[in-house]
Amino acid sequence: MMASVDPKLLEVLVCPLTKGPLEYDREAEELISQKARLAYPIRDGIPIMLVDEARSLDAEDNQA
Repeated sequence: MMASVDPKLLEVLVCPLTKGPLEYDREAEELISQKARLAYPIRDGIPIMLVDEARSLDAEDNQA
């Protein structure tokens, strides 16, 4: 069962690298920063806002 993230929390979270907005990907349980090209994981309903823990979206694009 997927844990949901508090919508109010999503409203105030920004990318720690760019301070830009994040998009919530419910299916992947990630917060996406298009500007930084990073996906921050959400574990047990808690966003992990560490650049070291984020997945690079560029690596995903290079595989396509």
